[in-house]
This record gives sequence, structure tokens and C-alpha cells, in this order.
Amino acid sequence: MEQAVPQTFDRVLSSMCTRPHPVARAAAERFLATNPGDPETYRAVADLETEVVETLGELTGLDQPRGYVASGGTEANIQAVRAARNRASTDDPNVVAPSSVHFSFQKAAEVLGVDLRIAPVGSDRRADPEAMASLVDDDTALVVGVAGTTEYGRVDPIPELADLAAEADALCHVDAAWGGFALPFTDHEWHFGHAAVDTMTIDPHKMGQAVVPAGGLLARDAATMDALAVETPYLESTSQATLTGTRSGAGVASAAAALDELWPDGYRENYERAQANAEWVADALADRGFDVVDPVLPLVAVDLPDSLFAAVQDRDWRLARTARGELRLVCMPHVTRDTLSAFLRDLDACRDEI
Repeated sequence: MEQAVPQTFDRVLSSMCTRPHPVARAAAERFLATNPGDPETYRAVADLETEVVETLGELTGLDQPRGYVASGGTEANIQAVRAARNRASTDDPNVVAPSSVHFSFQKAAEVLGVDLRIAPVGSDRRADPEAMASLVDDDTALVVGVAGTTEYGRVDPIPELADLAAEADALCHVDAAWGGFALPFTDHEWHFGHAAVDTMTIDPHKMGQAVVPAGGLLARDAATMDALAVETPYLESTSQATLTGTRSGAGVASAAAALDELWPDGYRENYERAQANAEWVADALADRGFDVVDPVLPLVAVDLPDSLFAAVQDRDWRLARTARGELRLVCMPHVTRDTLSAFLRDLDACRDEI
């Protein structure tokens, strides 16, 4: 049988995953057969997971972080909803989130039987605290904000959302799955040190350059993780707070290696280069007469006609669109200025043909 070959990243412009750093790849290979879900048996990878959580806490302004390396942002978001539901003092809990929230919260609501209430965002594409407040009531268990939205890279007003959650006696969750490795080098207020945030999603396998899967769930206090724990009678460890049982030791080890190699200077360089590339390509597209959504983080949205989008896609560019139909260009570490220049040349050629 012919061996399958994955896509290269040379023409991938809309993914929030990227090439793993070489040290992350090597670490993943060393720990392929380990399971951090059984920490007493696989003690070396369990120790690495502790290191990852501690370093992620440093990134996110949390001195004594709790949490674990998850399969990705979807699992971490589901777990945040689950913890809030389990800690709530109501039999009919709801979650209030902006319309820019990731679709994983729809999955969480269905799986966990909670009511997901969606508020419209403001004209700046960020969460509108007043609109969200109108949906909060005595049964609200969780208020959600996003720090680096999937479609437009926007950062919600997290301190205001945290205040809203506190007033409702609810938990506050921040989804920083993609933005969490860029935001430490900006002036945005988004993490545990800026506001009374209870849980956070932050994924090393995105801008963190770990291998897939390596997501992250962080919690401010032990009570949140205790709300997730179930007994594990046939393991040496007495309980387990994770959603999955067997987990990827490769993901844990790669995250530890990437963080050790890149935090903070390497990630700062990645962010600055990516942000410069995003601003450069945004200007280039605007100069060509396209409507461009300015890049707050290294993500550009541009309104292309369907025919032009399809024509560029036919030239083997791996692209995706927002719900409104704009092209999303995500300037991940593998996206270079040369790559963007090649894309613009193809865009110009397709436009001339059409």
C-alpha cells in the first residue's frame, strides 16, 4: 500500500495549527507510548505535565495554577462548562457567551444539558457586556469571554465580563486557545492577573508550536478541578479530573519541550514577526481595493468575491472563511513574508483572469 503523505504547511493560510518546533517533535517521539492519564505508572510524563501547567500559569498571570494538558480547546471549553455546572447551586444552569464564541460551546451545551445563551457582539466585533448582562440571571453558572476570537482575532473586555460573572455569583471562563501565546506581548487585559478569571483555555499546539494534540485547561483554584474529579478505583491514583482517560504523552512532552525552548523570547519573536506580517498583508490587500478587517492579533479577514476565493483555492492555497464569508488569513509561525507575497501574486493573477 502506498504510504500516505500529509499536506505541507507551505500553502496553508487559514489554519490555527502550525509546524511543531523541532524540539517539540523530538520530545513527542520519545513519549509516544506514555499515558499521563495513569500518572503513577508514567511518572516522567506526569512530571512534565506539572511543568507545562506551571509555565502556562506564568504566561497567564497565575501563581499557583491548576489544570492539565487536554486534547485541545474543545475539551478544555467543555470542561470549563462542566466545572461551572457542577459548582452551580441551580438545577437549571445556563452559560452566557458572545456570538463570537467558538462552536465547541454548542457541543458543551448539548453534552452537558445546559442552556447556552448567545449575546450579539458590538460594532468592534468584541463581546458587549451590556448585551450579555441582559441574558444573565440567577441560574447563570458561567460567563464566557474570548481572548483572540477564531474569526477576527478580537480580544473581549475580560475585566468587565469577570465583573459581570462575579455579580451573578457565576464563574468566568476565558477562551484563549489561539491568542494565549500572542497576548503576553501586548497591552490587552485578558488573563488571571488582569481580572477575576476562574478558568482558561490555552493551546500549546497552536501558536505554542507543540505537536497535536496539546491543549490546555487552567483553573484558578483547586475547587474547580475537584468539581471535575471522579474516582479511579483500578488505578494507583485515587481520582481523575480530566475528560478523557488515556491521554497523549506525546502532546504533554512536546508542550513541555516547546515551552522550555521558546518561553518567553522565542514566543515574543514569533508574535512580533506574525503581527508584522499580518499588518503588511492587510495593507497590501487594502491597497488592492478589498475591504479588510484590521488585525488586532495576527489574523486578517478580507472580503473576497466567491469567484475569486474559489480561483485562488484552485491554485492549492489552503483557505477558510468566516461565517460572513470573508477570507481568514492566520499568520502562524509557518506563514512567512515570502509565502504571503506568493499568495498575493496568485490573487492578482486570478483577479486578472476573472
